[in-house]
Amino acid sequence: MPGTDSTLVTVERRSDGVAVVTLDHPKVNALSSALLRQLHGAATMLTDDPPGAVVVTGSDRVFAAGADITEFGGPDEARVIGDLFLRALNTLADIPRATIAAVSGVALGGGCELALACDFRIASERAKFGQPEILVGIIPGGGGTQRLPRLIGAARAKDMILTGRQVGAAEALSIGLVDEVVPQGEALERSIAKAAELARGPVVAHGLAKRAIDRGLDITLGGGLDLEQELFARVFETDDARTGVASFLRDGPGKAEFSGR
Repeated sequence: MPGTDSTLVTVERRSDGVAVVTLDHPKVNALSSALLRQLHGAATMLTDDPPGAVVVTGSDRVFAAGADITEFGGPDEARVIGDLFLRALNTLADIPRATIAAVSGVALGGGCELALACDFRIASERAKFGQPEILVGIIPGGGGTQRLPRLIGAARAKDMILTGRQVGAAEALSIGLVDEVVPQGEALERSIAKAAELARGPVVAHGLAKRAIDRGLDITLGGGLDLEQELFARVFETDDARTGVASFLRDGPGKAEFSGR
């Protein structure tokens, strides 16, 4: 990314409409300030010029092992680091397309929070998730106390956060922390396949549905229903809505070929 000495985050736009965002910060993909700034830049680019779907991945052994603890200090440093996490992960979460975390190996601390900021999580059978911040006397600062309970419930989230214990792939699947578990070495391949399938769909509608769900969780039911009505009307402005309705009337369900507009 411009203005940095090294590239820690790469974005590959594939011909199938999938953008693959890869963390490359040896040895453990620590989420340093530099990496978070690059991740924010990548997410901003994918928001301004969205692909069909997005996959976020790390290495075969480490998705991301958390914040760079060498950058920790006192409250002032914590506020800076927290702001970098908030901006990067919120921007990633707001990409108006489906996002999938392909998790091989460990996703701990900020790495787990990065996975939580995606819409879906596909894990290898050896993947491990955790919020171990409590083991060094602190708490999650990248969204873990908020996104994790919304995903798996408050009690399970408190168990993980207050004990700092790691959760294996099988348990993560059983509690809803991940959506699929695949054999070791296949998480990225499966995530790209799912993303490519999504990218063939009405992707503008994906973005509007995602916004309705995510924003609706933060407001009252009545407010969420009003938001849904607003976005429901807006989606009929798209070419894909016109194509889909015409195809249904002509050929029945499931036959439409969408343009993504």
